[in-house]
Amino acid sequence: MEPINSSKDNADQVLVEENSHGIKVLLNRPNQLNALSFQMISRILELFLACEEDCNVKLIILKGKGRAFSSGGDVSAVVRDITKGNWKFGAKYFRKEYILNYVIATYSKPQVSILNGIVMGGGAGASIHGRFRVATENSVFAMPETALGLFPDVGASYFLSRLPGFFGEYVGLTGSRLDGAEMLACGLATHFVPSVRLSLLEEALCKVNANDPAVISAIIDEFSQQPHLREKSSYHQLDIINKCFSQRTIEEIISALERASVNSADNWISSTIKSLKMASPTSLKISLRSAGFFYSAAGLFFLPPS
Repeated sequence: MEPINSSKDNADQVLVEENSHGIKVLLNRPNQLNALSFQMISRILELFLACEEDCNVKLIILKGKGRAFSSGGDVSAVVRDITKGNWKFGAKYFRKEYILNYVIATYSKPQVSILNGIVMGGGAGASIHGRFRVATENSVFAMPETALGLFPDVGASYFLSRLPGFFGEYVGLTGSRLDGAEMLACGLATHFVPSVRLSLLEEALCKVNANDPAVISAIIDEFSQQPHLREKSSYHQLDIINKCFSQRTIEEIISALERASVNSADNWISSTIKSLKMASPTSLKISLRSAGFFYSAAGLFFLPPS
């Protein structure tokens, strides 16, 4: 891949390959699990804006080098600057990141994100808002913010609230990790393609001279499989999740889980309770409230307590 129209710093971290009808964008910080630096976010945003105006670009393929698509935003860089008294960099960083999330969510051309590895935090914001999200057997999705004293940002309260039942609340509050099959089952991924077929998929996509989402979807379908959920997949617990995570407060959610555990020997319930109790209480409350604001749009007309 060759970088185009970019400073050396930006080019090193984001590589671009042009073809006749689109571009492939490679996140290139494998030693940092492709954590999104400010330079990377700026470069990706620049590319998306330029490609939207270029009639020759029909499709954008986004993927990561190494074992991660992206482990999230480079929050450590923000923290380092804050400790040095430069809090303005954090504001600048998150503003740019959220603009990128918005641009991806409202993009007029198809974007295919190849999620062949870790997809967390900011990495989810750079992919889940896009039209097509391709999971593999190597995919690992999580929003771990509540354990870090933060909350699922990057528009996560929007896409998590649209998962079946209250599965999004479970994922966002507990930071539970999902594999590729679970991502497909709950809707975080649109397709599941075995990693050995990804190169063939990319080759096929690069030959398409069309930006019709139906055409792109049909091509991905040719390489897709329907994976089986693991026996101990958390998605099998959707009935319990709906019963417990539909409660209006964090305290009520934990109480509901504790009641459910009385008549169950399932380790899943106890590990879920443990995850909630180890998380930041403030982060949990903020996360639950932010998810609640989207329920009226889903027809549930639920508002969290004031």
